[in-house]
Amino acid sequence: MDASSVGAYIASMDMSSVFSALADTLRAIPRSELLMAAVAAMVIGWIGAFAAKRTAWGSVMRTFSSIALGVILLTVVLQLSRFDPRFDVAVPQIGLPEQVVAGGETRIPLGPDGHYWVRAEVNGVPGNFMIDTGATLTAISAPLAEQAGLAPRRGGIPIMLGTANGTIQAHVATVDSLVLGNIRATGTDAAIAESFGDFNVIGMNVLARLGSWRVEEGTLILVPKAEDRIDP
Repeated sequence: MDASSVGAYIASMDMSSVFSALADTLRAIPRSELLMAAVAAMVIGWIGAFAAKRTAWGSVMRTFSSIALGVILLTVVLQLSRFDPRFDVAVPQIGLPEQVVAGGETRIPLGPDGHYWVRAEVNGVPGNFMIDTGATLTAISAPLAEQAGLAPRRGGIPIMLGTANGTIQAHVATVDSLVLGNIRATGTDAAIAESFGDFNVIGMNVLARLGSWRVEEGTLILVPKAEDRIDP
């Protein structure tokens, strides 16, 4: 591909989504302690780089910046790894509790719209949830989150989620108790965003922590792991 072709290709790209995502990230910085800490660490590193030739404090500032950015990166990795049940990272000391799904077998009939819906309780507050095996993360609408007393995790990072209406920004909260049928999930990560409207989803971060789930004659059957089963 020659230079003119590359230029034409770039010119034809719709950059609005890219700029929108960048703007969302910049707007999120003041609301995220972790992002603010990262920006502060980088600024200290830059100042240290300029001051290193004049004073020993420059080297100290650069070292501090490197250590701080390393800790921040580790914290980000720990938070993101929780979305994958294969890792099951739990560090309660920094607000990342163990995620457990326990209880008894739960059967959910197929809804008229072709989806599986369940009446669940978030910290004791009821809401309708769609079971979505294509969703990585459980998602809770802002109104339900407010009623349930959920708030974005301190030091958390904003995440970008792909929806039918495009990419949106969401914040992650910890749900102390999520009850659906005979199953109770504790310490569950959930995304919260105004853009969800009144829509709530049970995602794979809950389903994958079950022993199994299957569909029989139109009924979705959720079964906890043997060690997490609690017979009624």
